[in-house]
Order: sequence, then structure tokens, then C-alpha cells
Amino acid sequence: MATRNINKVVLAYSGGLDTSVILKWLEDVYGCEVVTFTADIGQGEEVAPARAKAEAMGIKEIYIEDLREEFARDYVFPMFRANAIYEGEYLLGTSIARPLIAKRLIEIANETGADAISHGATGKGNDQVRFELGAYALKPGVEVIAPWREWDLNSREKLMAYAEQHGIPVEMKQGKKSPYSMDANLLHISYEGGILEDPWAEPEDSMWRWTVSPEQAPDQPTYIELGYEKGDIVSIDGVALSAAEVMETLNKIGGENGIGRDDIVENRFVGMKSRGCYETPAGTIMLKGHRAIESITLDREAAHLKDELMPRYASIIYNGFWWSPEREMLQEMIDKSQQYVNGMVRLKLYKGNVVVVGRKSETDSLFDESIATFEDDAGSYNQQDAEGFIKLNALRMRIAARKRLK
Repeated sequence: MATRNINKVVLAYSGGLDTSVILKWLEDVYGCEVVTFTADIGQGEEVAPARAKAEAMGIKEIYIEDLREEFARDYVFPMFRANAIYEGEYLLGTSIARPLIAKRLIEIANETGADAISHGATGKGNDQVRFELGAYALKPGVEVIAPWREWDLNSREKLMAYAEQHGIPVEMKQGKKSPYSMDANLLHISYEGGILEDPWAEPEDSMWRWTVSPEQAPDQPTYIELGYEKGDIVSIDGVALSAAEVMETLNKIGGENGIGRDDIVENRFVGMKSRGCYETPAGTIMLKGHRAIESITLDREAAHLKDELMPRYASIIYNGFWWSPEREMLQEMIDKSQQYVNGMVRLKLYKGNVVVVGRKSETDSLFDESIATFEDDAGSYNQQDAEGFIKLNALRMRIAARKRLK
């Protein structure tokens, strides 16, 4: 039984089996009032039924919010200005959604006078860390209830039995176990569990939902042009789009061309290795395009410094420290670097591949054709200057070599 005195709690509520059971469990164990919060961050599923489910369970304060634009604009786009990628492969689709949900949980707690928040993340994963680090950063004194760390309902069978015992409506009761644990938003959809727990097993082709297989993708390439302002995509093929519209469009185009599938074994923050599969069509295209526009607009040493700091920035997000001072400090630097990252990138999408075929910036390109040319440079670059440059850079090695050769 609970030992904390909790009067009201805000629950991150999807309306699925886990959070529906959690809702009733909170009322039974803590004797508290529950406020539900359901966010649409582009998961592609209807969120409105969550209201009907919460109402059927007697909930009076129900928050259903469309956060797609805020998610894309204030979280995904700033992250992609850094070209962030975790352990060389993971585009942080789940990680970047958690800070926004944590922020809204705290804001709703403040609005409703709740003294606690609750989530459905398990005690094995990263999400418990991300939700709670965000909550404590934004409201240090908030109470957090993580049922998976407290109850003994540690299997789908036990959850189903609890739901049946308490008259909790649960859809899709046909099987005792779903094949995969999935999480989706505008940036990606992830798959874990089932046969994926064997890192040697190839995923079933029927698992993928957003992308066609590269083998089944069109035999003709698709060309797109991305317009950039200060490092962010603001148009596709000349049509101005909001951040969320950019991602929705790229997910569709990328998915049709078999782009964005990944099969990864990653190192979780809690210490274990985990195998997951991901579909990130928009993110895959965005990363390629952003590096292309930076290649002609960003100073060499600024670009190299960004690349050195990127793994740290990615780990900060992966581990749940979005609201930390170090992430905010790095973000200031990253955003400053994007001041002149303006222009156009042309990409060819073909059977799972994203190929850069053009990049230009009318105002901010640092590519000087008169200097880079292999033809007559008409005095714009004195090739004799290279001799002294080379000898100065070789000086320390020549000194060391003379010592060794004596």
C-alpha cells in the first residue's frame, strides 16, 4: 500500500491497457483524484477515444492536446540543427518526445493544483529517467508515482486480469501478448520485444508500418528540394511549410521510397543493451539535407567543433537531460552557428537511399568557385603559398625525424 499522502495526480494517459490500469490503481492504492493528460505528438493514432475512456472511468479533469507543431518546432528542429545521432545510428525519436510530455505534465499539475505526476514507463527502460529528470528540473518538489516500480502487475496477463476484475474496458483482447512494444511520434516509430529480443533474428517485413521495403520502392527516383533558413527546413519544392508539416510531408515521401529503416542494439542509460527497430523517414532525410547545406555555409572549424560536441549533445538528450544547463548551453552555441545556414538542397530519394545532388546559397555560401576550380584560377589563389604552409605544419615532424635518424 502507498505510504505517501497524495491528493491529486496528473497521469500521462494513452487510453491503452497499461495506463488504463494505472488510472484505476492510482485511485485504489493512493485514494487520490486523477487528472489525465493525452498528447498528440504525431503518433498517427486517434487520441480522442482517450477522452471517452477517461470519462467512462469517472475522470473529471481531462486534457487532450495537439502538440505536433510545438514538438516539431521547439524540440525536433533544434535537435537537428546539431545533427544529433546517438551511438552513430539512433536519431533519438523517443528521447526527444519525453521533455515535452514532462513539461506539460508539470504545467497541468500547476494548473490543477496536483501534487504528483505519474507515468507508465517501466523500471527497466530509459523513459522513466527522461520523464522524471524533466519533472524534477521544472518542479523540484513534485512527487512522482511510477507504478511499474511499485506494483506486482508485471505481466500482460496480470494487467488483463486486473482490468477484467475492475471492469476496465480494454480493446484488442484477442491475444495474450502483442508481438511488439511500439512508440510513435512525428519523428519515428519504434519496435521492441517479441522476436526482436534475439539480436540475430531478422525483423519480419510485416512489422514495418511507415515504409515500404527498399526492394518494393519505386524504380524511378524522387527528387525534392529543401529550403533552409537558419538551419531549419522552411519549404519543400518551393512550398512554405510549418515544422510539423515539413515532417509529415517528409515522412510520407520518405516512406514511399523505403527510407528510414534501422535495426539497432543500443546502450540504455540504465546499463543494459537493448535491440530495437526504427522507422525514421523524415529524420533520415533531414539529417542528410542539413549536413549538405552546412557543407557550403558553415565555417570549417565551426563545423568540426559541432561534430566534436555532437556525441555529447546526443547523449544528453538520450539520457533525459534536455532541461539541464549543459544542454541549454550547447543549444545556444548550436543555434548561433546556424545564423548563416540558409539556402537550398536538392536530394534524390531512391530505394532506401538519400543522395545529395545539389546545394546552393545565394547569400551565405562559402564555396568560392574561382578558388576551388581546377581550371585557370586567374590569380585568385597563389599556389606557391602552399609551400610555406606545408613546411610550417611539417616542422615538428621534421625535428622529431632528425632526432630519430641520428
